[in-house]
Amino acid sequence: MEIGKPRKIFIVDDDVMLTEALKDWLTRKIPHTVSTFETGEACLQRLYDKPDVIVLDYYLNTVSNDAANGMEILKSIKKYDPAIHVIMLSSQENYRVALQTIQTGAEQYVIKDEQAFEKVAAMINEFR
Repeated sequence: MEIGKPRKIFIVDDDVMLTEALKDWLTRKIPHTVSTFETGEACLQRLYDKPDVIVLDYYLNTVSNDAANGMEILKSIKKYDPAIHVIMLSSQENYRVALQTIQTGAEQYVIKDEQAFEKVAAMINEFR
């Protein structure tokens, strides 16, 4: 599957191996500009770079009590610029959680499974 035009993408996940694998996968398909962040705060500090799409982990920073979680980061992104497309990526399969993220402003909710990277790529391709 080929992905459409190049886009500026942020991947925000505290799982470094996953972010690097997703970054590699996306950049091999077509030369996206992909930046990765281990914390939501680091991502928020770079929103001035005007990403087209942010792939955001739902369970972001759940180990650290002083860091914002994925839902808090989603709200901050949408407050900063509602036009930024956000794809929430999570191992959480609860329908209510998925619905809550969509109601908060995420365009899509993707479960971390063996097809997650292809689903993310297809969604990125759909955003205009």
